[in-house]
Amino acid sequence: MSTHAEETDMADSQALLNARFGTDLPGTDVPDAIVPLLDRRVTRRYTGQDVPDSLLDALLAAAQSAPAKSDLQQFSIVVMRDRTRIKRIADWIGTMDWIATAPVFLVWCGDMRRGQRLCAMHGMPHVNNNLDTLLNTAVDCSLAMGAFMAAADAVGLGTCPVSYVRSHTERVSPLLGLPSGVYPLAGLAVGWPVFRRPVSMRLPPSVVVHRERYDDSGLEADVAAYDRRRHARDPVAAGSLKNNDVYPPRDGVGWSENVARQLSVPERFGFSAYLKTKGFDLA
Repeated sequence: MSTHAEETDMADSQALLNARFGTDLPGTDVPDAIVPLLDRRVTRRYTGQDVPDSLLDALLAAAQSAPAKSDLQQFSIVVMRDRTRIKRIADWIGTMDWIATAPVFLVWCGDMRRGQRLCAMHGMPHVNNNLDTLLNTAVDCSLAMGAFMAAADAVGLGTCPVSYVRSHTERVSPLLGLPSGVYPLAGLAVGWPVFRRPVSMRLPPSVVVHRERYDDSGLEADVAAYDRRRHARDPVAAGSLKNNDVYPPRDGVGWSENVARQLSVPERFGFSAYLKTKGFDLA
């Protein structure tokens, strides 16, 4: 027989899952240790309180503790604290003024250069400036950033990843002095939250999680239901519609259509050319 405490924990777990997915997930048990991950929030406004170097260094150590492909550790992190320089990146992006309120802005970089230098140190050729290495550097970097974010959340800090640094590589690279073999993957704003935003509703596991074999036969029905749930909680505002210069804005646009509006217009089409200037042949 279950105790009252166990029943309360189960109810709390279902409330947490419902907040994340907009629907119940019967039978899903949420251990206390992973509750913070399910309750993660994005932070886009920060107080004026600084992040001590001692704490930041501990979080960066946690980031470096993430798994790395073959122990190659092919990433670097540029720590930005100069508010003027952070604001410069915010101004280049133009639509994210909140970046300038962050006391710390980290630029996470894929790094092939270190491996090239290690080969040179030992008199060996580096013959892997290819697409596989690009993927490995990006994955190593992403895993480290994810570990940093989880650690930051655990101590009450807020974070928000910023992919738009890749839209301004011609400016970001010289600002940070990125040499050949190093490229910016993402920025990360870090600071103490002004408030906790609502959790972002995610696609149901039935769309994302596949058992034994990939099967998206139920995609349209599941996404349509997700669109309805998400719209009921947080309708897509006209100001957040993607590519209004291509598709006329209108009321009632759901998540899936907004995704389609974004993915149907090329983004960062110059990024591959930029990577080639950084020594990646992408073959």
